[in-house]
Amino acid sequence: MMKNVLIWVLAVILVLGAMIYQRSTGPTYEYKGRLEHHDGSHTYELIRTHETTGGAPIEMPYVSGADYQATLHYKRYGTMDPWTALRFELDGDTRFVAKLPVQPAAGKMEYFVTGTLDGVDFRIPKAGEDNIVLRYKDPVSDLILIPHVTMMIIVIIFGIRAGLSALFNDGGMRKWTLVAFSAMTLGGMILGPLVQKSAFGEYWTGFPYGGDFTDNKMLIMWLAWALALAIIGTRPRKKEGPSRTTVLLASLVMTVVYLIPHSMGGSTLDYEAVDQGKDPKEAITTGAE
Repeated sequence: MMKNVLIWVLAVILVLGAMIYQRSTGPTYEYKGRLEHHDGSHTYELIRTHETTGGAPIEMPYVSGADYQATLHYKRYGTMDPWTALRFELDGDTRFVAKLPVQPAAGKMEYFVTGTLDGVDFRIPKAGEDNIVLRYKDPVSDLILIPHVTMMIIVIIFGIRAGLSALFNDGGMRKWTLVAFSAMTLGGMILGPLVQKSAFGEYWTGFPYGGDFTDNKMLIMWLAWALALAIIGTRPRKKEGPSRTTVLLASLVMTVVYLIPHSMGGSTLDYEAVDQGKDPKEAITTGAE
C-alpha cells in the first residue's frame, strides 16, 4: 500500500513538472516581463495568440502619475512590409491598449513595443532579441476543446504512471498503459484533428501531409503507446522484462515529446501567396513547407 502511494506521489510530481514546463514554453504563451518604476514593478503579459473574431488587443500596464507613453510597432510576419506604429491609448483606469489588425486563420503578426517611462526609454523585447509573433486562429468550440485538453492531461498522468509501474513492477502496468493509449486515441487522434480543423481548416497537417510539430508529436506518442500495448498484451507473462522495458520506453518517449514546446512548426499563412490572389484558406503551410 505504501509503495503504491509513493509511486503515485512521484507520478504527480513528474506530471506537474512537465505541465508547468509545457505551460511556460512554446510560441503561443504570453511574453511576460516587468516595467520598473520608483513606485514598484508593473507586470505585462503580451499575448501571442488570438481568435479571428477581432483585432488582438495588446495591453501594457498603466503607471499612475508617471510621464509614460508606449507605441506598438507591427507588420505581417515573414514579409517585407514596412513597420506600422500605433500609440497605446488608456482604456479605463488600469491599462494601455493598442490593437493589431485582425488576420485570417494562421496569419501571424510580428510586433514589439517601445516607449518612455519618466524619461527612461524601453523596448519590449530588448534590442537584439527576437520580436514577438502572434498567430490568429478561428474559434474552437469548448465542446471539442475541453474534452481534448482533458484527455491529453489524462495521457500524461497515466502515461507516467504506467512507466513507473513498469519501473517498480507494482502490477498496474497493463491497466495504466490501456488508459494512456485510450486517452491518446480519443483526445489526440480523434479530438485533436477536430480542434485543428476548427482552428486552421485542416484535420491533419502532420506526416505525411505536412510538418506540423503538434500533429507529428501526437502521432509519435500514439505509435509509442500502440506498440507498447501490442507487445505487453492483456495478461502477465513469465518473463516480464521485455514488456516492462517497452512500457518504460513508451513513457519516456511520451515525456520527451510532451516537453517539446506546443505549437512549434504549426500552421502559418503564406502572405506571399495571399498577395498573389490565393484564397487564405488555401495558403496555409506548416513547419516543413
